[in-house]
Amino acid sequence: MPNIGIPGLILVLIIALIIFGPSKLPQLGKAVGQTLKEFKTSTRDIINDDEKDDKKVEASEVNVDKK
Repeated sequence: MPNIGIPGLILVLIIALIIFGPSKLPQLGKAVGQTLKEFKTSTRDIINDDEKDDKKVEASEVNVDKK
């Protein structure tokens, strides 16, 4: 991931302010925050599902070995 730094971040914020205007910027920030929250939740759910599937496979392998 590229390191933007403080000057680059300030430049991006100024450009966003010019493009979207001061009235739309809070709405845009809220939408981005909600999107990131949903993405994190979905990613966590997928990882948990994969871990559960791995445990089921391991348990079935142990049961097969016992027979």
